[in-house]
Amino acid sequence: MRIALFSTCIVDGMYPKVAKATVDILERLGHEVVYPQGQTCCSQMHVNSGYFDDAYPIVKNHVESFEEWDFDVAVAPSGSCVASLGHQQPMIARHGGNEDLAKRAEMLADRTFELSNLLIDVLGITNASEQLGSYFPHHVTFHSSCHGMRLLHLGTRQQDLLRTVEGLEYTQIEDIDQCCGFGGTFSFKNADTSGAMVADKVMHIEKTGASVCAGGDVSCLMNIGGALSRKKSDVRTLHFAEILASTKESPLKIDGPVSLSIAGGK
Repeated sequence: MRIALFSTCIVDGMYPKVAKATVDILERLGHEVVYPQGQTCCSQMHVNSGYFDDAYPIVKNHVESFEEWDFDVAVAPSGSCVASLGHQQPMIARHGGNEDLAKRAEMLADRTFELSNLLIDVLGITNASEQLGSYFPHHVTFHSSCHGMRLLHLGTRQQDLLRTVEGLEYTQIEDIDQCCGFGGTFSFKNADTSGAMVADKVMHIEKTGASVCAGGDVSCLMNIGGALSRKKSDVRTLHFAEILASTKESPLKIDGPVSLSIAGGK
């Protein structure tokens, strides 16, 4: 299968290892991964802040960039950005008076999958150890991001894959469906509320005794990682793709800084 990678702007700019892990997993399964060069952002930040007119050229660029390439399906290591493609891009195109672009955006969204959705529902992966060679001998908990749960209805797909990684000990976090408080611009427009929400999330993470908090959206992990860093916690944050890509032959090391922090974090 020929798979187009939508890396997302935050992964491309701040967490490129997540994109590499995604490619490693898919190539390990024998698939060809292509990278549409013109891609930038899904426009979610602009849409959520009400800048519909500014979002329009971003949506147009995204659709046209992927239309230039021949591929079977597209994948992104982000539930939030994939949700934006289906729920926001057609709306923005129609807001701009371009019904043709809206329909093309819908067609592209229909064949763009979040990584766990692609692995399980399209590629038939049910056991990461046996089918991917995944190995990660660490204690892990998990944060479920809001858009993945509520808009894509991913359920427990990401956690189910992690549970099948050789050597991994999994402990479910309390209130796993509780938001981490990031929400893009919400985190600084409503800083006090956001701070209280991520403090609750960090408390639940630390209660598990896990050394790693995994997740499916690096925006959430950036927020959680920043809060952990400011507490001088030893818990690391990792995208679940990085864990699935780890093998005995090339194990992922978790020593070093907790995470990239949000602006203003220490």
